[in-house]
Amino acid sequence: MKKKIWIWNHYAAKMFIQQGGRHYWFAKYLVRAGYDVSIFCASSVHGNDYNLNQKNELYTEQECDGFHFVFVRTDSYLGNGMNRVKNMIQFYKNVQRVAKKLEWKSGKPDVVLASSVHPLTLVAGIKYCKTIKVPCVCEVRDLWPASIVAYSSKLSERNLLIKLLYQGEKWIYKKANALIFTMEGGRQYILDKGWNKEQGGPVDLNKVYYINNGVDLEAYDYNKNHNTFADVDLDDRETIKVMYTGSIRKANTSVLILPEVARALQSLGRNDIKILVYGKGDYEDELCRKCNAEGLRNIVFKGFVEKNYIPYVLSKADINILNCADSDVSKYGGSQNKLFEYLASGKPILSAEESRYSIINNEQCGISRNYQDAQDIAETIIALTKQTHNEHHVRAVGECYDFKKHTERLISILEN
Repeated sequence: MKKKIWIWNHYAAKMFIQQGGRHYWFAKYLVRAGYDVSIFCASSVHGNDYNLNQKNELYTEQECDGFHFVFVRTDSYLGNGMNRVKNMIQFYKNVQRVAKKLEWKSGKPDVVLASSVHPLTLVAGIKYCKTIKVPCVCEVRDLWPASIVAYSSKLSERNLLIKLLYQGEKWIYKKANALIFTMEGGRQYILDKGWNKEQGGPVDLNKVYYINNGVDLEAYDYNKNHNTFADVDLDDRETIKVMYTGSIRKANTSVLILPEVARALQSLGRNDIKILVYGKGDYEDELCRKCNAEGLRNIVFKGFVEKNYIPYVLSKADINILNCADSDVSKYGGSQNKLFEYLASGKPILSAEESRYSIINNEQCGISRNYQDAQDIAETIIALTKQTHNEHHVRAVGECYDFKKHTERLISILEN
């Protein structure tokens, strides 16, 4: 009998639509290793009002790449208001109901991998696994409520709700059979909170593991070679191309400052350096107007491109810029998907986040530090153009985060 693994990720519907992402790739390689895998996710798609369960049934199923997606009924929502909170609670309740039905239909799982972002999915996984007496592995992809405190101007650690959320977080870490953090400093986070058994807390550090995000190099290389397109800026051999790929939103401070960086590069006489921005967002029009008004010709907003074209775009870059918001939680390490696509491209990376767990600095794949202003970033870009970079080395670092290797690590945890 194949061992049965159920992966619970509230927001995995986008992985089904895009045919890729962390748990999609885990499932893909787990199936190749002989496991029976199902991904449970909300039927609503985060970020828009589309719903994959049009019949309003408790759940629907779809096979994909040898494994199953189970779409748990939840109402669609937009934004981050109360409708999103309602959606979280719906998934928390309904995923346990669906699990019971599928348990009677096809047998219980051998293990459940319950993944955040929000902690209710982890609570649901722990509660369900307790009733059927199977292990629950909890995967922490965001530090809640620490992230809320870090990015909120209104909520502090003294807030009663935040205190309750911290108690809930500690309960999850105590009850999980194993903990997987996507940030390298997850173990240090528990130590800093004083929650480990050595400090009188309830958490056994021996069950704490680390598997960062990564890239499926099999799919990445296929897309790079097969999904290409003509672009005058990408094909311009006379310019040094500084690439940013991703959303253009207020929260992405690294992209908002790029017009100022372009202006600084011009003032420094480096018109041979061009910044190319691939992506969309609510600040795109404003930044375009700003660049046009100032006559900046060394920065081009290229608009949205489908994800399967990104590997080809990055293959044309000379330097990649990574957006990072420096905060109290970033000191425990990062797990941005974009970082690993950049590493796979083999090109040096410039990042505005400083951390003892910086892959960029520790593996010498570019420069990652806190910058003073746009002038400082422009000068760093110029410095990077003067350095000799080993693309094979950067790519080799990316290979360490290939999901084939990540899945081998996951299997060792699940089997243990």
